Amino acid sequence: MAKNTICIWFDKDGEAATRFYAETFPDTVVKSVHRAPSDNPSTDAGAVLTVEFDLMGISCIALNGGPAFKHSEAFSFQIATDSQEETDRYWDAIVGNGGEESMCGWCKDKWGISWQITPRALSEAMQKGGPGAKRAFEAMMKMKKIDVAAIEAAARG
Repeated sequence: MAKNTICIWFDKDGEAATRFYAETFPDTVVKSVHRAPSDNPSTDAGAVLTVEFDLMGISCIALNGGPAFKHSEAFSFQIATDSQEETDRYWDAIVGNGGEESMCGWCKDKWGISWQITPRALSEAMQKGGPGAKRAFEAMMKMKKIDVAAIEAAARG
């Protein structure tokens, strides 16, 4: 087990979520599934309690903890993409699998986890600062899924 691991609370679908992440994101692997040794407030004995997985190099644990806590945008995974094709692939996988679109490159998967699908073109424009960053930012504020060509055009002026 890694020294620092992100624990993500799920109602009961932690294993399904981690398998979806492993199918969707490269370098993501489900490492182990642990079953509850006895009945507890969130799961019955023998039901999946935790799933250890690496999400693109980040150590995580999915905990099937029951319905007590809900996800919010206060926690999200930000995925840097290198092209419109990669942006579309991740966005479409998340939204097309029961998720929902939000603004400015944010979406939620069907389990309520928030994702920022962020093209490097946007990050690079913002890092340069100045008028190009302002134009790129203003263009992004009108988008749901980020349009790489539109961001690049806005940054150029």
